[in-house]
Amino acid sequence: MKYGESTFDILYLLFAITTGIIILLKRKDAIGKLMGTAALVLGCGDAFHLIPRVLNYFVEKDFTAALGFGKLVTSITMTVFYLLVFFLHTKLFAWKNENEKKSVMVSLFLCTGCRIAICLLPGNRWLTGDGNFIWGILRNVPFVAIGLLIVIIYFRDRNENRNFKRMWLYVTLSFLFYIPVATVVSFVPMLGMLMLPKTVCYMLILGIFLKETFGKNRIESENQIKEKIY
Repeated sequence: MKYGESTFDILYLLFAITTGIIILLKRKDAIGKLMGTAALVLGCGDAFHLIPRVLNYFVEKDFTAALGFGKLVTSITMTVFYLLVFFLHTKLFAWKNENEKKSVMVSLFLCTGCRIAICLLPGNRWLTGDGNFIWGILRNVPFVAIGLLIVIIYFRDRNENRNFKRMWLYVTLSFLFYIPVATVVSFVPMLGMLMLPKTVCYMLILGIFLKETFGKNRIESENQIKEKIY
């Protein structure tokens, strides 16, 4: 168990961080910068939690505080990741209604602010490892709202870009796997295994970024946006 999970975690981190670096080196436009930065935010943020988790298997030391701090960092970076994914959408697709775009943006910023603020409150008890169910619910309500908005806008435009047509599905699945872990894993520890398929969903999202970086649909997508504007 510890060898399999540890290997998976390390490979995921290497994949996420390498993907971000490759995209930033390959594409210098706004879309490339957003995809590369999002990949790095995801990988580097998850490293704060996954590295202590791996070390916890092999080093005889109390990693409770390190794991808790890692969870805090990951909670914030995951939120920032989805905010970047929203801005990526605004570059990939033309919004027909600017008021709708502004409304979604304001909603996302409010939810992001609430999520981060709640995560920073002492009631979460990150460093002691004895957080409770109520705080798990409180900090994830705005996070789920963020995910819902992302799913809606990518589902709406799923046929506009072949590379991103399944983006909404991977985000949906990642949240379905994440919510039980974030809320009731303290009651049912085995639910922690759901983090593996959740991580796979993130890797699939990063795969979309790579396809957009190297695929021919990049030109087609840019032409579609120009046609809508003009």
